[in-house]
Amino acid sequence: MIITRHIPSTDTVLFDGQCRFCRSQVALLRMLDFGNRFTFFSLHDPIVLRDYPEISTDELLSQMYVIDRVGSARGGVDAVKYLSRKLPLLWPLAGLLHIPGSMPLWRYLYRVVARNRMRFAGRCDDGHCRVN
Repeated sequence: MIITRHIPSTDTVLFDGQCRFCRSQVALLRMLDFGNRFTFFSLHDPIVLRDYPEISTDELLSQMYVIDRVGSARGGVDAVKYLSRKLPLLWPLAGLLHIPGSMPLWRYLYRVVARNRMRFAGRCDDGHCRVN
């Protein structure tokens, strides 16, 4: 998918900010992003609806997205694969994600985790959950 309305100046990660599991994964990504090359936005932030109308709320609720600096949007495991190439401490993961023929398995596993993420950690709608 190509984003045409707003092309970010940094690679941008869109995630479910009301999901404790998602927030913990974003906190980990922030720690691994030594060069501060990524910007992170909850899909619930009004900026996301304004700047990225090409991605529906349903799509954003079903998977994380990364929009790069040329406007290419990657969702789900494709976003994870992109991050694994950009963050040096994730390079071992990149090796696994680039095994020929393995993407159907990774996509399936991502969908299972994404579909059950609220069962793993719950929601953050109580005002007490933050990304560090």
